[in-house]
Amino acid sequence: MTKTVYWLKGLDCPNCAQKIAIRVNDLEIVESADMDFIRKKLIVMHSEPDRTNIDNKVKAIVGKLEPDVEVLDYSQSKEHHEHHHEHEHCHCDGHEHGHEHEHSHGHSHEHGGSESHTFDIVRFVIAGVLFGLSKILPFELPCTILALCSYVIAGYDVVFSALRNLLHGEAFDETLLMFIATVGAVALGYFDEAAAVMLFFQVGELLQDIAVEKSRRSITSLMELKPEFARIIKDGKEEKVDPEQVHRGDIIIVRAGERIALDGEIIEGSSQLDTSAITGEFLPVSVGAGENVMSGCTNLDGVIKIRVTSSYGDSAVARIMDLVENASEKKAETEKFITRFARVYTPAVVLCAVLLTVLPCCFLGFSQFSKWLYRGLLFLVISCPCALVISIPLGFFAGIGGASKQGILVKGAKAVEALSKCSALAVDKTGTLTKGTFSVIEIKPVGISEQQLLEYAAFAESGSNHPIANSIIRQYGKQVAADDVSEISEISGFGMSCVHGGRKILCGKRELLEKEGINVPAEDSIYTTVYVAFDGRYVGCITLGDEVREQAKTAVDSLSKLGIDTVMLTGDKPQTAQAVAGSLGIKRFFASLLPQNKVEKVEQLMADKKGGLVAFAGDGINDAPVIARADIGIAMGGLGSDIAIEAADVVLMNDDPTSIPKAVQISRKTMVIVKQNIVFALGIKFAVMVLGAFGIAGMWMAVFADVGVALLAILNALRCSKL
Repeated sequence: MTKTVYWLKGLDCPNCAQKIAIRVNDLEIVESADMDFIRKKLIVMHSEPDRTNIDNKVKAIVGKLEPDVEVLDYSQSKEHHEHHHEHEHCHCDGHEHGHEHEHSHGHSHEHGGSESHTFDIVRFVIAGVLFGLSKILPFELPCTILALCSYVIAGYDVVFSALRNLLHGEAFDETLLMFIATVGAVALGYFDEAAAVMLFFQVGELLQDIAVEKSRRSITSLMELKPEFARIIKDGKEEKVDPEQVHRGDIIIVRAGERIALDGEIIEGSSQLDTSAITGEFLPVSVGAGENVMSGCTNLDGVIKIRVTSSYGDSAVARIMDLVENASEKKAETEKFITRFARVYTPAVVLCAVLLTVLPCCFLGFSQFSKWLYRGLLFLVISCPCALVISIPLGFFAGIGGASKQGILVKGAKAVEALSKCSALAVDKTGTLTKGTFSVIEIKPVGISEQQLLEYAAFAESGSNHPIANSIIRQYGKQVAADDVSEISEISGFGMSCVHGGRKILCGKRELLEKEGINVPAEDSIYTTVYVAFDGRYVGCITLGDEVREQAKTAVDSLSKLGIDTVMLTGDKPQTAQAVAGSLGIKRFFASLLPQNKVEKVEQLMADKKGGLVAFAGDGINDAPVIARADIGIAMGGLGSDIAIEAADVVLMNDDPTSIPKAVQISRKTMVIVKQNIVFALGIKFAVMVLGAFGIAGMWMAVFADVGVALLAILNALRCSKL
């Protein structure tokens, strides 16, 4: 299968977008076709080796359904789209700029809005004034003419689009349904009602389009992470280049207020970084020479030089953008249901409209035909499923956008839906609940001071890069001078030795000292213990452990309040696992597990949790198999790992365990709002249908059930972006 992604420039009708996807999906060579109306993306999976052939077929379908919409290659047009140049008209089929505002609904909001919105607002105001005059003047004929003028000014583009779609055989287009309903009202003598309904419909559509555009811009603000340039040192001179032209090993300069263009290591300078765009944390982070920094962060002060460690395509910001860009492709079951529902809903309502018009007349006589025709026309106005087609994917998209602002990348609506059903979390200990780095817990000297013991250990460990050695040297806090030690050697698997002032220092396991005939007292500790001897005499020990994250207890408590059981899985020894679990309030844990054992434990949890789903959170490297196996895979700090990007459904960019309950809360809130919109939209529509069938509801209420409900559902969906 080949994946081809198109950008449908100028597409502003969600119902039409859905129909385009259905028609493309029906092509024999197409495996699947999904429309992302929020991003105006059409994603096609097909078996056609000839790109030209599939392009022509897609353009033919779009040209029939939406003649004013351009079909562009998404990868080529995305750059154009990201830099907000939509106002530059780049027709590939030779259309004139002057016709751009004549889209199927009369609104071209592709520009970002101002010119087209101004044009529409002016004509709607004129139509509104004419309609108002038709209601207050005392003369019948002038009032009728004013009402008809109002109708034409407000809805000429709808009439034009409806007739065009009728010629193309599009019987269920919403503009055609609105045209039939309002023309029917005119035929029945309801001139002012036809004008008012058309005006209300158009204003509602305009407000709906503005709401969608604003939500699109706010939700995709993450796309602004992409740096516009990188300052590179070339031939001794500073030069601005595109970040994609920078290679590994190049040196870039980042001045105060500029965004870091690529991942790398600081080789000169120090500064404070605003990492909120990447991690969701708003506190500045201090960085200096030797530290790694991620692209997308903003340099707050000073000038820093960075040696680039990854190309732009592999950088943190590119990965984030790619995740957000493709999130909409993984549709939730709820979204798929709405797609299937929309295929049968409109034809079914139109059929009901016909039956409501004809059947009563068969029994009551055709003298009442006009009354039942009017009621049937109400069904046509109500029938468009736009409220559902827009608000459901918009709700998921807003939820994903809201999560990204918290430093949580959720890979699609499917993951949002799954996360909302989570009832158990299996979590790795090291690197997830703990920091994954050793730190000194206790120093126990014998016959010397704590500082002297720490110094001896630091001297011996100065020749090692082991995490234990690094933690001891970090605790010592001083630079070990070369003339302080000599003859540093590593005794593989046991520890280190060196000579200081002509006397030998041993630092490592008890066995290392005992081999030298040194008597070592037993230390009963669940933590790692390093024993130290100086000049053949035992001088004490240092206890080191993997520190529990400050936020871990809060995360476990929050998950418990959400009704989620937390189970700890670790390869560490049982005593250590018990101590960590006890300090965090975790009741169940499994220790001494190999990666395959973790998979088995998660599968066991999945079998036990009959109604809910099981998530697994790990560091995204050693835990890749179990991340992939769980119902929901969560990678902690996985931006540096390709495995995490591929295997996880959720990536936590800030290494904060409290992001897990936040992600669950966001997903549950999103699902509640999505379900609210489904019930609200269908409930209002069916209620107005029933009222219309009994002659209680008028055309005004029918239009509200269409565009009014859609607008309210969109505004409700935007709540998903806030936790």
